[in-house]
Parts: sequence; structure tokens; C-alpha cells
Amino acid sequence: MKVIAAFMLAQLGGNPNPSADDIRHILGSVGAEAEEDKIKLLLSAVEGKDITELIAVGREKLASVHSGGSVAVPAAAAAGGAAAAPAEVESKKEEKEELIEESDDEPMFPLFDD
Repeated sequence: MKVIAAFMLAQLGGNPNPSADDIRHILGSVGAEAEEDKIKLLLSAVEGKDITELIAVGREKLASVHSGGSVAVPAAAAAGGAAAAPAEVESKKEEKEELIEESDDEPMFPLFDD
């Protein structure tokens, strides 16, 4: 990641084609070790490609990754008790909203106590 970050910093700084020396210089300026094999791998992977297009493709790939968060339906609901499942989900949502509202009133730790 640090090699990619150094590459991107060089590009943000106005260098459209950062070299291995540029990446080494950036990493060295913050005391990070420059790993030659990773630098060579990155430079060979991005050679001749537009970085904004690579980022766009990466975002599309990330958008297609399932990140969880779905509600599991108990086996009893799947066997015929499906009408009870939405009510349970609704009551859980209400409980969660109440907890959130209550937690907004008092912080978990004092921020500005002496």
C-alpha cells in the first residue's frame, strides 16, 4: 500500500509518470523502506495506463462486492411462519432507533472534563 500511496502522491504532485526513483524518494522522505520488487510490480502493472481509468475500474469492482448487512431469516419463518418475520424485524428496528436516540443524549466518556 505504501508504494501505491507514494505513486499516487507523485501523481497528485504533478508527475504524470512517476519513476522508481520518485517512489523511493517519497518513501525515504518519511522514513519508509522502499521494497524494490513491489515498486517494479506496480510500475509494470500501470505502465501505459491512465490512473483515473484504473481507479474507476477498481470502484466498479468494489461496488459489486457484497458487504453483508442482510437480515437472516430464521428457519421457522422459512417453513411457513414468514408473516411473523417482518414484525420481528420491524420491532428490532424500533429498538435500535430507541437505543440510538438514547445514546445521543449522553456521551460514553467525558470529552471535556478536567
